[in-house]
This record gives sequence, structure tokens and C-alpha cells, in this order.
Amino acid sequence: MTEDAFRLTGPDGKVTTLPVRKGSVGPDVIDISALYQEQGVFTYDPGYRATGSCESDITYIDGELGILMYRGYPVEQLAAKSNFIEVSYLLLHGELPTASELEKFDNTIRTHTMLNEGMLAFFKGFRYDAHPMAMLSAVVGSMSAYYHNEMDAKNPEHRDIFAHRILAKLPTIAAAAYKLNIGQPFMYPRNNLNYCENLLHMLFAVPAEPYQIGPIAAEALDLLFILHADHEQNCSTSTVRMAGSSGANPYSAIAAGVAALWGPAHGGANEAVLKMLTQIGDASQIPKFVAKAKDKNDPFRLMGFGHRVYKNFDPRATIIRDMCYKVLKHLGRSDNPMFDLALELEQVALKDEYFIEKNLYPNVDFYSGIIYRALGIPTSMFTVMFAIGRSVGWTAHWREMIADPAARISRPRQLYTGPKERSYVGIDQR
Repeated sequence: MTEDAFRLTGPDGKVTTLPVRKGSVGPDVIDISALYQEQGVFTYDPGYRATGSCESDITYIDGELGILMYRGYPVEQLAAKSNFIEVSYLLLHGELPTASELEKFDNTIRTHTMLNEGMLAFFKGFRYDAHPMAMLSAVVGSMSAYYHNEMDAKNPEHRDIFAHRILAKLPTIAAAAYKLNIGQPFMYPRNNLNYCENLLHMLFAVPAEPYQIGPIAAEALDLLFILHADHEQNCSTSTVRMAGSSGANPYSAIAAGVAALWGPAHGGANEAVLKMLTQIGDASQIPKFVAKAKDKNDPFRLMGFGHRVYKNFDPRATIIRDMCYKVLKHLGRSDNPMFDLALELEQVALKDEYFIEKNLYPNVDFYSGIIYRALGIPTSMFTVMFAIGRSVGWTAHWREMIADPAARISRPRQLYTGPKERSYVGIDQR
């Protein structure tokens, strides 16, 4: 090994030089693109735990130190000082906007929230009890049928229009799915409301009476969307990139990301946390369930603890916990038994040697579901809310990939373990 390359000697003595590529921060990567051509072997990395699939300058995570940065800005600073629309601009364009740029961007999003009436009619084809994520995925995919004139991925203007449409219309789609579930009429968006106020209006307002938007509720949603906006090459983001790498229209790529996010191991984790807390039921039962979680032969797991990337405290969890206190206090639910149970479980787990040894700290999902429930959002909508926040990250990664001249269609390889070549046997001889 040299300072900037690894040298691999194959069984036949042939030497292949594998360059080391250095990022601005974080681990270096070994460029293995010549490995198969020169040595005739693939690498093997199930789940891509040690594989850099692309080059990106959007988000950086240090799982050992618990660091999350968007475009170089620590998420703690953005959560304290910024808002979701400004963070969206940052993710999409690489820099924080000037006052005039932010005003123009915000106005563009506010004035493009309405859906084509044909799309609203599309909802009436779903069963009343269809899961909101199923509707979200289907309707996002259908957007290519309504906005097909601006889908040239090679056109920067079209990429901007797509980004604005996804960001602006996803809350409207989400709210329409919720309204269908509860049998209420769809509520049209209002241009005088900001992003999160508008979402709350479309979710909870009815035509029969005025709806008063709670500022703390809007603030809480804005914070959650900031913290969910991007998280590097996670499952759903990688899915968006992979689907988009084929040249598929961008709405299809985002719909694929929605489908990936729906998985309980990904976006459904906060819903699983509430189910777990309901199962535990009472603080007196915590020792029993902690013991079950440590038992390898017991299927019970503590949801909301640990993370695939973070080996330290999830920086988003502390921020969300503080907001959880604020929301519950404002709503007069500071004695919320589920929140009290969550706090007690957190303290027990943080002091337990088993959890300390395995670095199982609370993650972003541990408190977000409690906030959503306090705001009156049902569990079936939790992953939908996650998708609204994450949509800007998906879009930023799609844009980055499309604009990268080195991008290629994604085509992983495999370690084949099936039968070797064999001859077909006629059915009369089997």
C-alpha cells in the first residue's frame, strides 16, 4: 500500500493498482472500478455496508461521532436557526439563499401547491381504507402523466421545475390521501400560508368552519422536516438514484423512493416505536421488556434504539426530544403517559451495560412518533410525513446524479451460488 493507492496481487501474480480517492472529510475510498477487468473478481459487500456507491457533496455523516451536516452546515445549527424551505434551497442549490433568492423560492413553492383536478379524481379510485403510503407512491408516479412536457433530465430548467413541483405538491397529495381515509372533502391549499401551516390546514380544516393553525404545531413539523430532509445514501435515496440512473422519468424515481421508505426497517420505524410503547404499557414493565430485548432467542426488539450508521447518539434525537417537551407542554399534555414511558425507557436503556456496550442510543424515530400523535396525526400517516421531509433530499440526489458526467446506470453484480450448467430434461423423464 502506498499513500494514495492499494496494490493487489492476484493468484497469478498480476498486480492491480487501486487508487485511493479522498473526500473533503470522512473515510477515503478505494476505487475498485478496474478490479474485475484486471483480476476477474468482484467485491462482495452484502447490504453495501462498506461500499461508496457514488460521489456526493450534499450530506455528510460521521456515525462514530454523531455528526450530521447538510452541505457542510451542522444539522443542529440549521434546526435552531433555519427553516425547512431555506434548508430545501440549501440542499437543492448547494448554498444558503440570499433574502431575495429565498423570497422567490418560497413564493414559487407556495404558488405551485395545487394539483391538477384529474389527479384529485384519481384518489376516488382508491378504497376508502387504502394505506396513505400506497396512495402517495401511486399518485407521485402518476405526475409524469400530467407534467410530461417538462421531464427532459438534461435540461437544467426542467430539473428545477421538477424539484419545485415535488416539494410543493407532495403535502397536497399527502393531505388528500388522509382526507380520503377519514371521509372528509379535500381541502385546497392556501398561498398565504407557509409550508407547514398549509399542510396542517389541508390535513385538519373542513369547509364548514374556520380552522385555527397552531404555531407550535407548525414549528414542530418544520423542525421534523429539517431533520428528515436528507441522510446520505440510505435505502430510499439509493433507490431514487438507482431508478433514476436508468433514465426513468424523475417522478417514477421519487415514487420508487416512497415505496422503499414504506419498509418497516426504514421509514416505518417511528410507527413501530409507538406500537412497542403500547405493548410495554407501563413503566413497571420496562425491566421485563429490556430483558426480552437482550435475549437473543426472544423476537422482541426495542424499536427506536441504535442506527445502521450512528454508533453514537443520533444528533437528531436530542433536538426532537426538546421539541417533544415543547409540544406536549403547549398542548397541555405534559403528563402524557406514553411520553413519560419513553423517557423512562430511554434512561433505563442508557444505563444498561448491554446497550452501552452495543452503542444502542435513541435515534430520530424514538420521539418523532410521539410528536406526530400529539399533533393529531394518525400512525398510518407517520411515514407519509417522513416522505414529505425526505422528498427534498431525494430530489437533490437525483439532480446531482443526473448532472454528473461520470454517472452510469446502476448495475450491481453478485456471488452466484446456484446450480452449475445442466441440460434440460423432458417432462416425461423427470
